[in-house]
Amino acid sequence: MAGKPVWEQIGAGFVQHYYQQFDTDRAKLADLYTDASCLTWEGEGFQGKNAIMAKLSSLPFQTIRHSITAQDHHPTPDSCVMSMVMGQLKADQDQVMGFQQVFLLKNVDNKWVCTNDMFRLALHNFGA
Repeated sequence: MAGKPVWEQIGAGFVQHYYQQFDTDRAKLADLYTDASCLTWEGEGFQGKNAIMAKLSSLPFQTIRHSITAQDHHPTPDSCVMSMVMGQLKADQDQVMGFQQVFLLKNVDNKWVCTNDMFRLALHNFGA
């Protein structure tokens, strides 16, 4: 990642680590959130590490694999990093589905954590 702005290095490193942990052991994601973190998962809101981890642990699949197709990272005026991720995921024997996820990362005690996380599957109901 040499030559990239520091916020891109931070964002790309976080994204790689997040999805590696998500795909292998979701319980390890707890270290990436704080008690003040917020998650919106398919329009449903959760606040705090415990509520977020309860949601992620309750997701109804045994195995999952994420494939990242694009990611963008921006610095924010308050020294945070905003990351947008697009990709595909495959859970258990389900079909491959697209997804988008946005993270707001903040350095707390020399550790980058996710203060805000928004996730949506790329599903469209054009008939509605």
